[in-house]
Amino acid sequence: MSLPTRKIGPYEVSAVSLGCMNFNHAYSDFPSEEDAIRLLNRALDLGVTMLDTAALYGAGKNERLVANAVGHRRADYVLASKCVLGMIDGERVLDGSPAAIATMVDDALTRLETDHIDLYYMHRLDKKVPIEDSVGALVRAKEAGKIGAIGLSEMSAETLRRAAAVHPIAAMQSEYSPVVRNVEVAVLDACRELGVSLVAFSPVARGLLAGKIRSDDYPEGDLRRTMPRFMEPLLSENLALVDRFKRLAADAGLAPAQLAIAWLLSRGEHIVALPGTTSIAHLEEDVGTLSLSVPQAVLDAVDTLLPPNALKGPRYAKSAQAQIDTELLPDEELAD
Repeated sequence: MSLPTRKIGPYEVSAVSLGCMNFNHAYSDFPSEEDAIRLLNRALDLGVTMLDTAALYGAGKNERLVANAVGHRRADYVLASKCVLGMIDGERVLDGSPAAIATMVDDALTRLETDHIDLYYMHRLDKKVPIEDSVGALVRAKEAGKIGAIGLSEMSAETLRRAAAVHPIAAMQSEYSPVVRNVEVAVLDACRELGVSLVAFSPVARGLLAGKIRSDDYPEGDLRRTMPRFMEPLLSENLALVDRFKRLAADAGLAPAQLAIAWLLSRGEHIVALPGTTSIAHLEEDVGTLSLSVPQAVLDAVDTLLPPNALKGPRYAKSAQAQIDTELLPDEELAD
């Protein structure tokens, strides 16, 4: 099956691709390995042509899962992974030094059971290391044939420009959805200007816009327990807004996740949507967005309903926000 594609550096990838984090990191109710393998293969059967993982996810388990699940179909997809963030002895570590990046590239190749990663991102900016030095390490990995293209994640337009002065950047991965609009401050336009693709993770706002979340009784360890907008007393206010979004989608004959993804893709031809899911039914729904024609009036209604800063509460806890380089929205709330 062939899906509409968008360009990332030298690659053409499905406009809706797949983030793999949900299989064993950050959220809850992880699937069995057998179910994860089944979903990954179903994604490729549907025409998804980019799979996105990272060293951080499951402390390397996610990369090994991708290799085990679809390594035998390596020619069918663009493989994307990330460095700089990792886990050491159960602790999250941020290290953008050239030596650390060189080690992480080799470790990722081993876990992924390959000699080449197509798209390799800096997962976050290490503010102790000049971005030029970190990108330089990735350039050397590319020259050695270990990676094909360089990406950044959750970084500002200024950082992107500094990085691009060292070497062309293929993609910027950042959170982007109708309720998280930070990239619209500067990054989205900088990407367009520099020929960089914007890979949008959490296009349905960590399940919020899909209608999946109705209370804050997340299991222990779920990332959303640390995010003020996903916890009471703010969650109830945000769910009232989400209910209006769901009605808008229903009136248009769409699943709410489909409206969120369609809105996202309408924001620019250089945008790739990167939802994650552990459900084959939700995967099929997300990919099915690409066969739908959503009227501009409906997309405009999303903007009217959900202007920037529509949700109540900070996007991240203070410790997580400290590792985010993307610009803040005007009057954006930050955790104390």
